[in-house]
Amino acid sequence: MVLIVDDIKANIIALKKTLELHNIDVDTAESGEEALKKILKTSYCLIIMDVQMPGLDGFEVVKILSGNKRTKDIPVIFLSALNIEKKYIFKGYETGAVEYITKPVDSDLLILKVKTFLKLYEQQRELQGIKELLSKEIIIRKEAQDNLEIKIAERTKELVQKNEELEMKNHELQQFSWVVSHDLNEPIRKIQIFIKIIKELYLANDAKAVDYVNRTIKSAERMQTLITDLLAYSRLSSQVKPEVTDLNEVLQEVLSDFDYLIERKNATIKTNELPTIDSIPSQLRQVFQNLIGNALKFSGNSQHPLIEITSELIADKSFESPVSPQGKFCRITVKDNGIGFDEIYLDRIFIIFQSLNDRQSYEGTGIGLAIAKKIIEKHNGLITAKSQVGKGASFIIILPLKYEQL
Repeated sequence: MVLIVDDIKANIIALKKTLELHNIDVDTAESGEEALKKILKTSYCLIIMDVQMPGLDGFEVVKILSGNKRTKDIPVIFLSALNIEKKYIFKGYETGAVEYITKPVDSDLLILKVKTFLKLYEQQRELQGIKELLSKEIIIRKEAQDNLEIKIAERTKELVQKNEELEMKNHELQQFSWVVSHDLNEPIRKIQIFIKIIKELYLANDAKAVDYVNRTIKSAERMQTLITDLLAYSRLSSQVKPEVTDLNEVLQEVLSDFDYLIERKNATIKTNELPTIDSIPSQLRQVFQNLIGNALKFSGNSQHPLIEITSELIADKSFESPVSPQGKFCRITVKDNGIGFDEIYLDRIFIIFQSLNDRQSYEGTGIGLAIAKKIIEKHNGLITAKSQVGKGASFIIILPLKYEQL
């Protein structure tokens, strides 16, 4: 059940009706105090909380909930029409909310996020059920087989490790779900629709414009395919089989997607011959798109952005491995002359939703490098970076030529 907390009854009625149209059970409270009383008596899957309320405001209610062992894990979505400045949004997340949405609310996006959190709640309940079953199994085994304590300890250790892996995967899915399912798919769908309308209604007699539009449509279709592949990958699908891949073809497709931006920024792209390896092409295409896209995005005030993509065969799986013509691994470097970053933040840049730059100046979701790292690791490879502020960055990838199942 979802609890809606708002001191304005009209807001409650509108939001309640919207949720109930999607068969979502709803309870309501018209103040922070009433909400706390209900939360202590009833278990809720999600709380949608207005920030600005008389008496206890939304921030204070969530702070109280986060201090209670029983209620600290209930996800909270803040809604606010007044407190839309960054400091309030940051405060919302600091108090423990999972989302902060400013009004007017996009009802489709809100429903999508509510359904996502409800699904995650069900997954967490299932996970908790598994935990309880495992705990009971351990107790029964200890009581029934006192002479097998060593085997039970080994089994317990294995179960705990598997449980931790499940929790980590569940956390990653939670972060991937709403970004991939809406924030990426929906804009691409709208781009395709509007571009096709523009082409049919306004550009029929302009051959050059039609050519640009056709390129745009093709890029949008490729992006939609990539999103589908990434969604499957985010669910850790093991059904995708590697295939022999010419990385030169993959790179050229990516550069073709960026040709307009490269021309607009007056950028120079230098490449040498890349190898043919066993891989999942759509995923490595995503890696190149993220790295080259970042290099173009973070070119700063450079009049002539320069991106160099080089490759060499190496003896073993190591960033410092010597070059070897007969090597079984390749080392690919994507180097730029952009704004760079301080290497003390090296670990942070590969964490999902982490960004070192002002998002008002540089657009992005903060997932690109995290996705790149997961893809490279899935290919049994390594990725790192070297950089200095104001002196560009180099991203270094190690990949095996032949795929071997771990």
